[in-house]
Amino acid sequence: MTITLEAIKAEQTKLAEMIASIEAAMKEPRFFEYQGVRIPLAEGERYVGTVISADATKRHHTILLPDEVENSNWKKSMEWAASIGGDLPDRVEQALLFATMNGQFKEAAYWSNTQHASGSIGSWCQYFGNGTQYGHFKSAELRARAVRRLEI
Repeated sequence: MTITLEAIKAEQTKLAEMIASIEAAMKEPRFFEYQGVRIPLAEGERYVGTVISADATKRHHTILLPDEVENSNWKKSMEWAASIGGDLPDRVEQALLFATMNGQFKEAAYWSNTQHASGSIGSWCQYFGNGTQYGHFKSAELRARAVRRLEI
């Protein structure tokens, strides 16, 4: 088989078209398909699931955002989550995250957005080692992950 300059150029053209096609696909937003609805996901986001309130009046999709902080108190964690367009997960979402996305978390305690019934000094957190949820002083330095919600 003889290799010609024209044959090499033709192969280069094919490769350039393939690369351009892959680059274009990578720039397109990703989606999670749910009951025929395409839910857009940004780079690094993961679809967690649907949360429905006990009285079924509130429904939303929960999406885990890619970044996390460590050694952060509750107030700073809440501010950080808001600064990236999210919120700390509530206790129900944390239980769902433990059940479905445990591998995305360190074996550590993470803040929730839910204040503890004991008053303004405490908030709930989730330990991703064994799934335990417990109240902790807001001044403690724990980890935090953010979620965003899409109302249904």
